[in-house]
Amino acid sequence: MTLEQARRLPPTVGLMTAARMLGIGRTKAYQLARAGEFPCKVIRIGEGYRVATADLLRVLGVDPDDG
Repeated sequence: MTLEQARRLPPTVGLMTAARMLGIGRTKAYQLARAGEFPCKVIRIGEGYRVATADLLRVLGVDPDDG
């Protein structure tokens, strides 16, 4: 994913999209999310998890508003 593509992501992304961007595997991503230790803000919706894109970009060192 390019920097420009990352900036065009919707306000939240799925846990696996965020995990891939951070280089985290599926099992570890779910373990971290369940424990409240995922490296960026995770929103629990029913049985699923969503990750705040702006927070994800900040963790990656990208200013979501710069561009």
